[in-house]
Amino acid sequence: FDLGFRQANVAAAQAARSRAEAGLARTRFELGIITADTFLTLLAAQETVRAGQAGVDRTEVLVRIVDALVRSELRPGAELSRARAEQAAARTQLIRAEQSVAETKAVLAQLLGIEPAQVAALPGNLLSLPADVEGAAEGLANNPIAQEQNAAVVEARARLKAVERSFYPRFNLQGAAYARGSGALANGATLGGLNGLGPSVQNWGIGFTATFPLFDLPAIRARENVQSASMRAESSRYDLVLTELSGKVNAAKASLEGARRVAMNTPIQVEAARATVRQITARYEAGLGTIVEVADSQRLLTQSEIDDALARLSVWRARLVLAAARGNLQPVLQEASR
Repeated sequence: FDLGFRQANVAAAQAARSRAEAGLARTRFELGIITADTFLTLLAAQETVRAGQAGVDRTEVLVRIVDALVRSELRPGAELSRARAEQAAARTQLIRAEQSVAETKAVLAQLLGIEPAQVAALPGNLLSLPADVEGAAEGLANNPIAQEQNAAVVEARARLKAVERSFYPRFNLQGAAYARGSGALANGATLGGLNGLGPSVQNWGIGFTATFPLFDLPAIRARENVQSASMRAESSRYDLVLTELSGKVNAAKASLEGARRVAMNTPIQVEAARATVRQITARYEAGLGTIVEVADSQRLLTQSEIDDALARLSVWRARLVLAAARGNLQPVLQEASR
């Protein structure tokens, strides 16, 4: 027996295993955050494509209107060129949005381990505003990042205890047994038959030893100092992790509040932009407006529709960031998939 030296080393090994498991959990948690964020990015790109396609459709209608007016010699031909330029610009915007969708699908497919063609982003409830309900505050100590660092503290403490126990004396009970059977006698004669197959001469011994690493004391003290400093560093790092998580929670709450206010304002912007397009288009057809006014109003409407979709997704993204800081993504995932 060694006064707990072996047990301390076993505890240190178990603490190292627990830290490795906590690291695995933290990696999975962070991968889940990245995947969810990429999914929101894909939805944003798809909504941009949808709004871009609507913008292209509006420019095509505008081209037909201007073409009819130019053929009737009610408008100069330069306005038809301007309308076609706006149409080309809208198509360029759409192509870039489609490219963004393809690139984001490739990233999401890499995270999921599948082919990009297999990726299909179904929005669920993510295109509507989430309920304005404050989720239950999770203890920051339950965050996988904090749990991993806490496991590092526990491991450092266990290793320090193992180093401290290495200076304790160790006691050993030792025993030996001996037997022989050769069939030979002391006078040189040998026994015949089956004699010699079994042990006929036995002996035994027992002893008790104690070892004490007296001359290893300076080295052990130095290892203790190193391990003690490591434990203090890990503890300070754990406090820093909790402080950073608390700051992320507060920042996420502020971001969520701002995103929600923006998302409540963008529908007003969209309706106003649609009314503007209708009015200016009517004035243009009546000969009271210019092609520049119509083009500007259509671009404003397209951008307003994009902003409206992205504003709702920004609320969900802020919810995701808040859930990530608290260390539990399940409430957000469940609400999004209802």
